[in-house]
Amino acid sequence: MYSDKVIEHFMCPQNAYSMPDADAEGSFGDPTCGDYLTIYIKVKDNRISEISFLVFGCAAAIATSSMTTVLAKGKTLDEALEISEEDVIHALDGLPENKVHCSNLGVSALRNAINNYINRTEDSYENSNSGK
Repeated sequence: MYSDKVIEHFMCPQNAYSMPDADAEGSFGDPTCGDYLTIYIKVKDNRISEISFLVFGCAAAIATSSMTTVLAKGKTLDEALEISEEDVIHALDGLPENKVHCSNLGVSALRNAINNYINRTEDSYENSNSGK
């Protein structure tokens, strides 16, 4: 049984669109169920200013992808890297046990997108974080 939040994010996913002018993108697929996700990010002042996704998968994959983007938008890159599968599951008021693995899709694709961005802009990223 899915929570109301899962159904809401499945029926009306947030940030579900392609972003051709993204600063970076990251993908992740789960071979156990065939789900595949790509997350796109735009970064401004070391924060995720815009985020979107395209996913091929079940209702839980769509809902977790949507919630991952909601949780990450507006966060610094370091804050977004700390988002966990448990954070996504908690924000959705839980997932059925056989769908918990879907939370890995969003978190892994988000981390891949951020790491791709950092690798592409390594010098400017290190300079912006040197004042920590």
